[in-house]
Amino acid sequence: MPDRILVIYGSYRVDRLGIRLANYLVRGLSQRGAEAELIDAKAIGLPMLDRMYKEYPKGTVPAAMEALAEKIRSADAFIFVTGEYNWGPQPGLKNLTDHFLEEWFWRPAAVASYSAGRFSGVRSGTVWHGILSEMGMVVVSSTLAAGPITQTLDANAQPVGEGGKALEQSFPRFADDLAWWTEAAREQRTRRAPPY
Repeated sequence: MPDRILVIYGSYRVDRLGIRLANYLVRGLSQRGAEAELIDAKAIGLPMLDRMYKEYPKGTVPAAMEALAEKIRSADAFIFVTGEYNWGPQPGLKNLTDHFLEEWFWRPAAVASYSAGRFSGVRSGTVWHGILSEMGMVVVSSTLAAGPITQTLDANAQPVGEGGKALEQSFPRFADDLAWWTEAAREQRTRRAPPY
């Protein structure tokens, strides 16, 4: 059975460059045999957080939120693709993530970051480790950082230049790390129910 991995992207900007990294990841994971799906926060369009998924009375959850909750529950693992806004996480990605809680539990997550500059969004990526851990996910130690993004991936999410070469070299370890934890978590869930 292939690993079901959600690649979650959260930029709402008009000229979204991080979508290149999200598409690169979906393609790369698919080529490795995973069932990878892009979850685009802007396309889903959840409102600013007022009520979490679990706080809606039964039968009143907005359709887009219900569909996403089901995808999260059925996923084996997650990759959060984050840009960096003033050294912090993108509000669109954080907003989507915060609509759910228990749905994320007991699965691994990985962080891939990007930026227009040479720091590749790593300051935001570091923040996401704590956020995702608090939300019940095991965050793998391998990270992926792409930047400057336009000198790493072209508009078709194809690697270019030295940045692209570095990304291609880093991706296998990143994907292997996530795959190891994905298998471990899936096997553990078949042997023993989570403690809560």
